[in-house]
Amino acid sequence: MDAVLVINADLGPLHRVTVQHAIRMLCRRVAEIHEAEPDQLIGVFPVPRVVRLVRYVVTRWRFNAGPAWSRAGVLRRDGRRCAYCDAPASTIDHILPRSRGGRNTWKNTTAACYECNQRKGDRTPAEAGMPLRREPATPGWAALAGR
Repeated sequence: MDAVLVINADLGPLHRVTVQHAIRMLCRRVAEIHEAEPDQLIGVFPVPRVVRLVRYVVTRWRFNAGPAWSRAGVLRRDGRRCAYCDAPASTIDHILPRSRGGRNTWKNTTAACYECNQRKGDRTPAEAGMPLRREPATPGWAALAGR
């Protein structure tokens, strides 16, 4: 077992840590064993599968703004498909080009194949005559983690 699930005091999942980190959490008494490997011990502790925090940790950050923008996130959000021709995408295209003040945001970037990205160039989709097949949107945490 190489990763231990950490759950909040209300049983909501938070993240995964190494077994060594989980044992340190148990020693500091910030967590309790919620589920363990049968008949396996590390010192006096059973080998944990899931540890539960003793006190509730507020995780507002996970539900407010959504994940930060990244190239990999844009490709994952769009299923690695070009927004112009639906071919496999390997690049990111800025809908309002960066040279015109376009920024790296979820709603201004989309996945594109190399050919469409070159053909569109330094123009907007309307100027290039290349309508988007789908409007870009800000994804939630679950949408990026689930694919």
